[in-house]
Amino acid sequence: MAHANGNSIDTSQLLKGVLDLAVLAVLADHDSYGYEVLRQLRDSGLDGVGDASVYGTLRRLYQAGALKSYVVPSDEGPHRKYYGLNDRGRSALDQSTKTWGSFTRALDHLLNGRSTANAR
Repeated sequence: MAHANGNSIDTSQLLKGVLDLAVLAVLADHDSYGYEVLRQLRDSGLDGVGDASVYGTLRRLYQAGALKSYVVPSDEGPHRKYYGLNDRGRSALDQSTKTWGSFTRALDHLLNGRSTANAR
């Protein structure tokens, strides 16, 4: 995608805006540790997500009270810190999902309207 000046839109900026929602969505079905969350995000097509961004988001969501956390010993290396949604996290996921739906419907409307106007 390009700006009027010809520069591409920095998708990392878009990702920053939705990373909380993406991390909450990954943790919705089961608890997971940081690297596994990162891998699931990348496997879902969010290739540009950085390690530090995911780990920072997990810490921030935990500090905000949206996640529970516990440590599990690992035979293959250091202990793993697992994160999971608590009630506040599930509520945040529900609210963010509604907000995302409204946002994408509005943007789809704008883009579809533009396509219709260009077809004339």
